[in-house]
Amino acid sequence: MNIEEQVELLMQGTEYGDEDTKKAMTAELRARLAEGRPLRVYCGYDPTSTDLHLGHTISMRKLRQFQDLGHEVTFLIGSYTALVGDPSDKNKARPILTEAQVAENAKTYSDQAFRVLDREKTQVRYNGEWLSELSLLDLIRLGQNFTVQQFLARENFAKRLEKGEAIYLHETFYALMQGYDAVAMQTDVQVGGSDQLFNIIVAGRKLQEALGQKPLVGIITGILPGTDGVLRMSKSIGNIVPINTGADDMYGKLMSIPDFAMGVYMRLVTRWSPGEIDSLERELSEGKAHPRDVKMRLAREIVSIFYGDADAALAQESFVKMFQQKEIPDEMPEFQLQPGQTVLDVILAAKLTASRSDAKRLFDQRGVRLDGETIERGDIPFPHPGVIQVGKRKFLRVK
Repeated sequence: MNIEEQVELLMQGTEYGDEDTKKAMTAELRARLAEGRPLRVYCGYDPTSTDLHLGHTISMRKLRQFQDLGHEVTFLIGSYTALVGDPSDKNKARPILTEAQVAENAKTYSDQAFRVLDREKTQVRYNGEWLSELSLLDLIRLGQNFTVQQFLARENFAKRLEKGEAIYLHETFYALMQGYDAVAMQTDVQVGGSDQLFNIIVAGRKLQEALGQKPLVGIITGILPGTDGVLRMSKSIGNIVPINTGADDMYGKLMSIPDFAMGVYMRLVTRWSPGEIDSLERELSEGKAHPRDVKMRLAREIVSIFYGDADAALAQESFVKMFQQKEIPDEMPEFQLQPGQTVLDVILAAKLTASRSDAKRLFDQRGVRLDGETIERGDIPFPHPGVIQVGKRKFLRVK
């Protein structure tokens, strides 16, 4: 693969918010690749939760692309930054975790990462190695490279300031700490989501330059929408594709995404090249390929990444038996899921049963299914968009 082909692959699915920044990073990446040496590439992960979903793996997929091209990849566990909590995508302060919580969550993160990354080619490090050694004087000197205005101009801080909500001093430390990670590892390339734009493009590059290093190239990946195809994949919204959900369930959830969202899933999640993706999208636009068939291929590709080719094939076979061999109808009513609704709320609102007692009876008889999986309780939050079956003949597509 020549340098231009590498640049095209590595910049696939990136999102900077403006074309000038993207062009600058593309040019710098091209120059680094032209040096003809393995680049030092990393992405940091703050283990703030054990519940990982597909959206968490987007940057891992980008790291794997660098690995496959022969570069040195570090999977950085934010053992120290997690104690602060990244405010980048939050409109309120995150609760501070204990060291024990961070350690437990970190194990889950690394285990999940190796479903995407090559274990033999991945260096796992913890930023407590160097951040724990910083003195108060060191932190003050790092802070001299930034202004308060730079932080207050960030969208989430600006919103909180406008509403009169608290912005805690420790939250401004996070960008300094993450920026220093890049310095400590003498990073060539840092990968992160678009919510990390300030931390990478501003903080990381600025600190490296101030401390005599060549500023890193920031590879900023887009944010994966959830199964609704619109909102960011989030457990609180209920539109996630969990990593540990099982092959059948993952396949079914992926088949529930809207057709218009297939392109972003192709670019952010799959192992497909830019050329393969362009070809598929061209076939779709010209009517040479049916969206259902392309989505099945997409779902199988993603499931195979996490569960292997054999389980992905079985998941597709199971889906075909259930959905395409007329076990459910092609046409059915649709329902727009509202935040906080339970399974029972949806059934009653859509009038799938005559009464609450009828609905409870169906749950007792295991007569309620979502994408083929039996739901045993009605008082749980509606798990995710999909097709709910109540009894033998009533179906509803929940969006």
